[in-house]
Amino acid sequence: MGDLRLSVLDQAPISEGMSGAQALRNSVDLARFSESLGYDRYWVAEHHGTPALACASPEALIGPIAASTSRIRVGSGGVMLPHYSPLKVAETFSMLSGLHPDRIDLGLGRAAGTDPTTTFALQRDRRQASPDDFPQQLVELMAYLEDDMPADHPFRRLTRLPGLPHTPELWLLGSSPQSGLWAAELGLPYSFADFINPNGAEIAKYYREKFTPSKSLDHPRTMAAVWALCADTDEEARRLASSSKMMFTLFFQGQLIPIPPVEKALQFLGDQPPADPRAPRRRSILGSPETVRRGIEEAAKEYEADEVMIVTITYDHDARRRSYELIAKEFDLSS
Repeated sequence: MGDLRLSVLDQAPISEGMSGAQALRNSVDLARFSESLGYDRYWVAEHHGTPALACASPEALIGPIAASTSRIRVGSGGVMLPHYSPLKVAETFSMLSGLHPDRIDLGLGRAAGTDPTTTFALQRDRRQASPDDFPQQLVELMAYLEDDMPADHPFRRLTRLPGLPHTPELWLLGSSPQSGLWAAELGLPYSFADFINPNGAEIAKYYREKFTPSKSLDHPRTMAAVWALCADTDEEARRLASSSKMMFTLFFQGQLIPIPPVEKALQFLGDQPPADPRAPRRRSILGSPETVRRGIEEAAKEYEADEVMIVTITYDHDARRRSYELIAKEFDLSS
């Protein structure tokens, strides 16, 4: 799989005892480091109302990252479109594209938020729940970016975006069959969140089979986003992964915490009852460089993806840097 490209998905983790501001600065640091290692693109995620993840506004972080780097593509993984006006998103990413030509990606998601209260707090109009009109929002956004608004549409003049002639590369993100269907129908590249749903190979296949060429893309493009953590040994990787495992265990129990230290997490996990073998499991690619390489290549093969995006959470920022460094060296990204 010599042509496999690797990229980074950063969720801006906040470790116990760390401020959100430091977590955001760590993201800029990791982006610069990822560029030096040879990664293809660097996306930042959107999360709200959680003490564990700092990036609530990808567009606010994309600008500083793009300004601190020179080659790597920078984007959102993704912007949760239901919260926003399509015009506002189009204008924001047009500006970023004008400032950083041919380097900005606009990854779009549908997820509403961390919880119903957070979702409601993000609404501008709180008299009632927002409509579930994501497909209409997506079509409107594409019309702005592609200057394809019907001539008689009242918004026609609004396609003169501020960053022209430069535009972002649009991706649809998802973890369900519906997202794959929309990506296929609209002729968009598709990034599947395997780290949320490890059973997406059939969804990606359906996307490829149903893909309709569009103005911007004449063939399907599939990316798989996986959770991976690399260390010098399999044992050390499993030890480091305990921090995120504790955080997610409590998250599914309704408790939100920052990323805990390894020793605290190991003690917590040791006190937990055995996991139900019938419960659904997420894919975690953990281990030495050789082990992680096998896992990443296996995921890429399942999805028939030519690019894999890696998300990693550790308590220690240096351990996260080291993980991406070991993976880059194993795949010889800098060559």
